[in-house]
Amino acid sequence: MTSRTLYLFGSAAPPVFDVAQVITDAQTKGWDVRLGLTPTAARWLNPQLTELERLTGGPVRSEYKLPGEPDVWPPADAILVAPATFNTINEWALGLTSKFVVGVVAEGIGKGIPIVTMPCVNSAYVRHNQFDRSVAELRDMGVTVLYGEAGFKPHDSGEKNPYPWPTALTALDGLGSRR
Repeated sequence: MTSRTLYLFGSAAPPVFDVAQVITDAQTKGWDVRLGLTPTAARWLNPQLTELERLTGGPVRSEYKLPGEPDVWPPADAILVAPATFNTINEWALGLTSKFVVGVVAEGIGKGIPIVTMPCVNSAYVRHNQFDRSVAELRDMGVTVLYGEAGFKPHDSGEKNPYPWPTALTALDGLGSRR
């Protein structure tokens, strides 16, 4: 079976602590996973980074490479951005690419890479007008946004609900390969 490359990008929300199991689950489905994190998520997972690199077989990235440096990852066949925080969703929709993961997915839209995202936000954040605009904008650009009945449902601040990782991985099953 030909391996497909999945870029798994996580933001700093509690479900990011489950990323090792998500990598293993994606690998079971035939994905060659590369892990990218926002700077805060990388700081949260710092004690696990060596193990995550062993698990993925490549470096965990949270920053842009320097100009002229070779790209150390194979090209993506698909990208999963989960958990995607309020900040990540809004930066991405607005094209604010100071963070590595946001820059890659913003460019991925233009390259035609299939992209799935699943927010992880509380009900207070979703009351901000920009959030719904950002979700709509990403959907208009062809991003599969797993939000609402078909994905993540916001919770009250401090409430602990299970994050629907299986929904995100199942959404990848329907994506065609870019290659």
